[in-house]
Amino acid sequence: MTKKILLIEDIADIRRLIRMTIELDDIEIQEAADGPTGLAMAVASVPDVVILDVMMPGGMDGLEVCRRIKGEASLAATKVLMLSARGTSQDIELATAAGADAYLVKPFSPLQLIQVVAGMAFAIV
Repeated sequence: MTKKILLIEDIADIRRLIRMTIELDDIEIQEAADGPTGLAMAVASVPDVVILDVMMPGGMDGLEVCRRIKGEASLAATKVLMLSARGTSQDIELATAAGADAYLVKPFSPLQLIQVVAGMAFAIV
């Protein structure tokens, strides 16, 4: 069964690196460059996992996108992995309070990303 991952990240090079890291035969990856577009795509496609940058332009940061995803009944089973250059305990607490299921601090290793995404995507029945 193909798993759907939505990647919401404003920097094209980071999107490309993440795609190259997690792209497998049984994973369909969609991309958005800002929060409002990503949220609309999440509602429309109902991904298994959303990989979401915290700091983004467009008037809606990743924390707000996460809150809205977690507040949407149709996305109840969607897992959210937040990515950020900020790694203080307060940053992680804010992401957790917004509903994030996991948090990775940039720069992260490809292996870390694969492990977290695999744990989220393949734990979903």
